[in-house]
Amino acid sequence: MTKETTTSIGKRFRWRVVDIVVASVIAVASGAVFFAWTIAHDGISGPLKALLPGLQALDGGVWLFAGVLVALVVRKPGAALFGEFVAAAVSGLLGGQYGATVLLSGLIQGLGAELVFLAFLYLNWKLSAAILAGVGAGIAKAVFELVVWYPGADTLFMAVYTVSSIVSGAVIAGFLSWLAVRGLAKTGALDRFASGRTSAARV
Repeated sequence: MTKETTTSIGKRFRWRVVDIVVASVIAVASGAVFFAWTIAHDGISGPLKALLPGLQALDGGVWLFAGVLVALVVRKPGAALFGEFVAAAVSGLLGGQYGATVLLSGLIQGLGAELVFLAFLYLNWKLSAAILAGVGAGIAKAVFELVVWYPGADTLFMAVYTVSSIVSGAVIAGFLSWLAVRGLAKTGALDRFASGRTSAARV
């Protein structure tokens, strides 16, 4: 690897001030959504749980989109982890019912998405990568919550809960975040980012 190549990669992976600012704004706004969903989600999760215990995890993707969305926008190492953790922290500060556990869950869920982008060496930002990152976050969410909130659950419940978390993560955190980035790119709001220029070029 030449010095020029190393310098190019370092520049591409280096966080700029605008990256930090935009990632923070998205994460804080996402945290407000997390908090609102914490209050409102019982109306959906209750009937799902009554239909089949474990299906309530289908609404969990709303708590997973921040990491994937931030990563898709700024395209920097650590972006998914940063976005999900900050959003979780904001929701906790706003008074979410889950207390300090949101910090750990945000960290773990953000890591689940981050590892997917890392596996692609932060070079793949296509729909497939976004969906897989949502899946990674969903798996992380399921594992964390089964250990913390549902210890001793039977095999059927764990299977349904895990699959539901994965589906929700793939659709809400992955697919919808990818659509959101494309929508933002069309407005010109992401012109200072590779995500905006790439998406705009495909329109």
